[in-house]
Amino acid sequence: MLNKINALRAEIEAIQAATPEEVEALRIKYLSKKGSVSLLMNDFRSVPAEEKKAVGMAINELKNFATEKINSLREASEAGKAKAEIPDMTRTPAPWPLGTRHPLSLVRDEITGIFRRLGFNIAEGPEIEDDWHVFSSLNFAEDHPARDMQDTFFIQRSPDVLLRTHTSSVQSRVMEHTQPPIRIICPGRVYRNEAISARAHCFFHQVEALYVDKNVSFADLKQTLLYFAREMFGPETKIRLRPSYFPFTEPSAEMDISCNLCGGKGCGFCKGTGWVEILGCGMVDPNVLDACGIDSKEYSGFALGMGVERITNLKYRVNDLRLFSENDVRFLREFEGAH
Repeated sequence: MLNKINALRAEIEAIQAATPEEVEALRIKYLSKKGSVSLLMNDFRSVPAEEKKAVGMAINELKNFATEKINSLREASEAGKAKAEIPDMTRTPAPWPLGTRHPLSLVRDEITGIFRRLGFNIAEGPEIEDDWHVFSSLNFAEDHPARDMQDTFFIQRSPDVLLRTHTSSVQSRVMEHTQPPIRIICPGRVYRNEAISARAHCFFHQVEALYVDKNVSFADLKQTLLYFAREMFGPETKIRLRPSYFPFTEPSAEMDISCNLCGGKGCGFCKGTGWVEILGCGMVDPNVLDACGIDSKEYSGFALGMGVERITNLKYRVNDLRLFSENDVRFLREFEGAH
């Protein structure tokens, strides 16, 4: 009988369990009413009287040992389960769909990348500006419509503090503190007091470029524009320049590119003309150079500016400007493979 008890003790000592379910199965096997330890009591009746005391003590010790062993396994399995349930805070949740860059960011970076290859550096400035850098230094007349509250967001009804209406204010700030040669590109968000619709918004994004040095000519501007258009829209792209007016450039022009849908033959997108307008440009007005502390008799320069939304529309055929700022995941997912 003692040999049987010792053999069962050795068996219990070797048992292992990884889960609470396995522990419960072992408890039933050894400690339930029909378990191995409990069944020893049936054999105890046939033990000789002189051995009952020793055998009884051995059975009680075995029962206590089995109980402690089972409880130990239960605590270990429950601790392991609790640890497994604690999430790893350094791990990215899975499955977790990867996002994508915003289409405006894609196009802005593509534009700036083209000009950086031409030697232009990125310059940035504040979105809350003053009248001097947004209007006066850029040759805007005192009665220019852009100065009206109907066209510009002024801060606290102040005539001198406003949300910038173009990133040309960055150009004037750079020219104030830097002597030529200046070759910069200015991406950023701008604001205008317009009704929000599919074709207009109260804020949008621009990229402007400025080049000031000795002997800069309109031919330099044209060649830069041609290079940009072919890098952006394809090597077969053609450009044309139409006379225009901007307060800060003279002469001024608007640039069209050949429609990249119909190849210049005429379609609904280009309204049958074969051309699509994408930006404004011109030679920097001497008054602007002088106002910013640059000698207009020694230096000349060109400037150009475009709306990022406009270029994005041309590349991706987005017909509603409001989609760019509504954060609709369905819209953003359409650009997952753009770059």
